[in-house]
Amino acid sequence: MSLPASSPIARLLAEPPALPVVAGLPALAVAMAERGVAVLHAPPGTGKTTLAPPAVAHDVSGRVVVTQPSRLAVRAAARRLAGLLGEPVGGLVGYAVRGERRASPATRIEFVTAGLLLRRVQADPALTGTDVVVLDEVHERHLDADLLLALLLDIRANLRDDLRVVAMSATVEADRFARLIGGDEPAPVIGVPGALHPVTELWRPLPPGQRRTDARGITPAFHDHLAATVREALATHEGDVLVFVPGVAEVEGCVRRLAGAASAQGVAVHALHGRLSGAEQDRALTEGPGRRVVVSTAVAESSLTVPGVRIVVDAGFSREPRTDHRRGLAGLVTVAVSRAGAEQRAGRAGRLGPGVVLRCWSEAEHAHLAAHPEPEIVTADLTSFALEAARWGSGRLALLDQPPVPALAAARQTLTGIGALDVAGRITERGRQIARVPTDPRLARALVDGADVVGSRRAAEVVALLAEDVRAPGADLVAALRAMRGGRGSGSWRTQVKRLEALAGPGGPGSPGSPATGLTDDVAVGLIVALAHPDRIARRRRSSGSYLLASGTGAALDPRDPGPLAGLEWLAVADADRRQGSREAIIRSAAPLTEDLALEAAASLWTEQDRVGWESGRVVAERSTTLGAIELASAPIPDPPVELVVAAIRDGLAKEGLDVLRWTESATALRRRLDFLHRTLGDPWPDVGDSALTEDVETWLGSDLARVRGAKDLARIDVTGALRRLLPWPEAGRLDELAPERVEVPTGSKVRIDYSGDQPVLAVRLQEVFGWTSVPRLADGRVPLLLHLLSPAQRPAAVTADLDSFWDNGYPGVRSDLRGRYPKHPWPEDPRSAPPTRRSKRAGDRE
Repeated sequence: MSLPASSPIARLLAEPPALPVVAGLPALAVAMAERGVAVLHAPPGTGKTTLAPPAVAHDVSGRVVVTQPSRLAVRAAARRLAGLLGEPVGGLVGYAVRGERRASPATRIEFVTAGLLLRRVQADPALTGTDVVVLDEVHERHLDADLLLALLLDIRANLRDDLRVVAMSATVEADRFARLIGGDEPAPVIGVPGALHPVTELWRPLPPGQRRTDARGITPAFHDHLAATVREALATHEGDVLVFVPGVAEVEGCVRRLAGAASAQGVAVHALHGRLSGAEQDRALTEGPGRRVVVSTAVAESSLTVPGVRIVVDAGFSREPRTDHRRGLAGLVTVAVSRAGAEQRAGRAGRLGPGVVLRCWSEAEHAHLAAHPEPEIVTADLTSFALEAARWGSGRLALLDQPPVPALAAARQTLTGIGALDVAGRITERGRQIARVPTDPRLARALVDGADVVGSRRAAEVVALLAEDVRAPGADLVAALRAMRGGRGSGSWRTQVKRLEALAGPGGPGSPGSPATGLTDDVAVGLIVALAHPDRIARRRRSSGSYLLASGTGAALDPRDPGPLAGLEWLAVADADRRQGSREAIIRSAAPLTEDLALEAAASLWTEQDRVGWESGRVVAERSTTLGAIELASAPIPDPPVELVVAAIRDGLAKEGLDVLRWTESATALRRRLDFLHRTLGDPWPDVGDSALTEDVETWLGSDLARVRGAKDLARIDVTGALRRLLPWPEAGRLDELAPERVEVPTGSKVRIDYSGDQPVLAVRLQEVFGWTSVPRLADGRVPLLLHLLSPAQRPAAVTADLDSFWDNGYPGVRSDLRGRYPKHPWPEDPRSAPPTRRSKRAGDRE
């Protein structure tokens, strides 16, 4: 149903502003009518956010909902379009963000965040009253936006094939989105050329020898350099300045460095980030009578226009989610901006006319930047994602990139631990309660469970503080809370506190609100943090003064600023990060805790178990009580189960080797004979190698193990007798026949066989084997003995396994060589017929 010509939307489309996107609007309308899906590919500044929503609203009777990547962009886009229509915000054009909504029954176009629309979809999968969803800036690949698109595609496939979806992208990934949302046939892609003016690139790296970052983050030297670069830009170029820094702390630091000198020159300095109140954000986005410097986080990269800007100063950093799944640490980290991000930021200087970008890094460094930022689904904590997916309940979702399997498994484990999912991965009723609180599931759990103990208001304050990602001086989160209460709290924090308090009180998903139970702020804050992050409960190590988290991660307070938390026995850690090359994480914010509250907050991590192991050469048997990786108490087990002792000894032998046993000569000889038979004949003769004996220790050491408590006990075991337990019967009766310990030589001497090599060796004086024509063979004739024929001085004169050949070919040379050196010993010409002897010749017999 087309809008009447008198409608403000129809009038705007009839006489649109001169923006490049106008050229693509007819094709967009055709795609909507014919396919119901489309991808609008248009660079920043082309007007897609402003004019695409009215274009798709023209032919539908229901509402058009437009997502934006931030609350700031939502409000700015709504105000911009409402202004073009000559309408107040809340009429034909409205918006909704967390804690604030300006819309009415007359609203045809509503701007929202992706997270807010995601909640609407979960509450009303049919999206009653909505005919079109426009997903703006999908190329930024925020996790909420990726999941929202997947749910919308599921709705189109199974509930509402009439729901129209437009994905708007500023990058070449448009084709991937087209294949994803088009189903059997890619969705139409409407390309709109950019309209940016030329932007001159200037490189302003730090002087040689100075660093942009260190273990604590961005260095003071770089902050000073950034401020100096802004002052240079003001002095040498025309127009307002937009400065990009990674986070709120950097925004505030840059504003402080610029404010004094800029004010003296009549230049206004404004902060711009998502925590500011709407009024503060409006001031940053409104041109003034003089020049302005707007210091912004990445919220100004896309989706909104900062008027008057002709200069961009880029610090070159982004703040992105990263998760160390092995250590259970997740949060925002500062990384180098991607080349695509840097280009998008630079484009802000070319919207009004020719501009300039001053980049605070070198052209050589620029070439090594990543081409694009990583999608959040690949790097971020997936706990919220996993809960929303379980709440939706369908099978495999149509995602541009599937989540990493280990990250998703870690998220589901976390949700199971707080009772949000059952063991089969299905959402529980408690999980539905948690999901209805618009924040991270762990924080929602802390609100739901903590309000009863510390009071609804205080629980809401702490949860809102944790959601703000506050870095507390000296890591003291309690001091940060008091500062927020005392006037430093942002408008968004105060609004969030009110909303959360209402949700925690009567009628909300949590227990009814109740007064605090006498807990001081110190431990009340610690309890809420512990409820949110039970795996980050930490106990001080007495040996080093650092902390062990319940997750098993080591952590320490910053030695340069330990603050009032130093020396406390228990902490609840809200934020910690581990720098590359560091053995321990650095605690960035935490609060005091007691052992009782730690056990209350992390009841699912509490375990009592018997442990029998091999440590420092002995069997250690103890019953330990632990909170995750933190040992609370332990006591010896006087009579541990034999099977656990055996397993411990097996581990000990594996670690320290079989040499801890007392290998007598007879034990060693028997083991070598058995090894020879196993290698030669195979089964049933046992494998007596180190690995086999260690693995089968209970079979051959048997009942002797029950008395073992250490290496000294192992040394007392009769290893020869133990090895005999491995002999196979009835074959064992032939052991001396198949692998005899000794062989009788022609003189009657019984000479020991050496089984230590690959082939058994008989070392015997040459004169003692006169009369033999062949060597004895072992293992049913399979292996001949290797004779080491010794001289009278007991040195090898020859080595042979073919005695008959030796007498003919080798002996004459040996006889010629040795008869002169040993004349007292017989050297007959025919050793086959000569009598064997152990003695030298009688004097009368000598030649």
